[in-house]
Amino acid sequence: MEKKSEKLMRWFDLRSEMEGYDAIHENIEQGIVFKGTNLWILVFAIVVASVGLNMNSTAVIIGAMLISPLMGPINGMGYSLATYDFQLLRRSLKNFSFAVGISLITSAFYFLLSPINEAHSELLARTSPTIYDVIIALFGGLAGIVAMSSRLKGNVIPGVAIATALMPPICTAGYGLATLQFNFFFGALYLFTINTVFIAFAALIVCQLLRFPIRSIVDPARKKHVNRVISIVILLTLIPSIIFGVNLVKNEEFTRNAESFISEVTLLGGNYLQDKQINPSGRSIGLLYAGYGLGDTTITEVWEKALNYGLDTSRIVIRQGFDVNLIQENVKKYQTESERLSSQLAATTFALKQAVGRGDSIRNIPLFGEKILGEIKPLYPQIRSCSYSETYLFTLTNDTTRRSEMIPVVIFTVPRNSLRTPDRSKIEEWLKNRLGNPRAKMVIDES
Repeated sequence: MEKKSEKLMRWFDLRSEMEGYDAIHENIEQGIVFKGTNLWILVFAIVVASVGLNMNSTAVIIGAMLISPLMGPINGMGYSLATYDFQLLRRSLKNFSFAVGISLITSAFYFLLSPINEAHSELLARTSPTIYDVIIALFGGLAGIVAMSSRLKGNVIPGVAIATALMPPICTAGYGLATLQFNFFFGALYLFTINTVFIAFAALIVCQLLRFPIRSIVDPARKKHVNRVISIVILLTLIPSIIFGVNLVKNEEFTRNAESFISEVTLLGGNYLQDKQINPSGRSIGLLYAGYGLGDTTITEVWEKALNYGLDTSRIVIRQGFDVNLIQENVKKYQTESERLSSQLAATTFALKQAVGRGDSIRNIPLFGEKILGEIKPLYPQIRSCSYSETYLFTLTNDTTRRSEMIPVVIFTVPRNSLRTPDRSKIEEWLKNRLGNPRAKMVIDES
């Protein structure tokens, strides 16, 4: 009886569907050549990709990636290293360098002629590679070389061309050259290097696992030297992407904490947040308030809330915009009665608008409860009713009572034991997202 492990291994066996070694070798040799048809296709693909980046068209960029023949010499490099075919490696490197040079010249020439020089999102997306781009290139390259080695190629190769995206970064590098923006040039060129190195590395891994025949006699010392060079190149390419990836995660975390913090300081007494600026890379926050003036007590409250989210208060800049108190002080300086009346009218109008806003919020409270019940009832039919209100939360710290901003409180009435603990957690999480307030409170009334 066949063992289960052997049966399982047969499901993952690649050899049963492999092309012959000679056929694979011939296909890879043909793919590395850049002259005639392949060269013109490359130039056309570069122009199409450059236009797509220039016009910020994702569909056009995808089309260019499907046309591109750049995968050929990259797979050739990985294959030749796995089989120690140094003659093929030299040809692959020569053709690849020629293709990259033509690509840079073509894209730079296009952007020099183009009247549109603005960097859209598709261009910007190719200038900040991270460890995630390494993962995409590695696993996309694995899929590509496995498909090339198989008789059942299917539509994998076009998918790999889209996923690993060789054309957009080289065109973005050309844009950087044409506009002399070298941060674009080096950022995009680094992304292109990541894709190149890890697609070739993926080809090397698969070719060695499938035991492709070695095509030249190589002594152990030279083999060891080749493996050392490969390891160094991979490490030099990988380490910066890890650093950029860590920075990306930290920036995302900072932005998330900053948004939560700002949601708690939108309204402070008679002041409201007029504008905000979040700079994740500099870990700084700018807040602009308008209202009756920010006193020391109010600013201290902002610092305390910032510390709750692990934010550096020295990097939070608070500015006062429209200050009603200043207007009232300046009233004394006015020379005529009409000027004083105009100033008082401006202050009164501002205060009235705030009062009307608060009144509208109170009148809309019943509508919130009705909307929440209408949205949650189809998901949890056992909920009978819903009550919505807004209240203050009082805390006692060092014999001093502090009052929070208004927080929403929602009470759901359900039959006894009809909601499991996981469902309660899901409803509470949904409620906080729905109200846009992480401090929202939920009460379950079982009756």
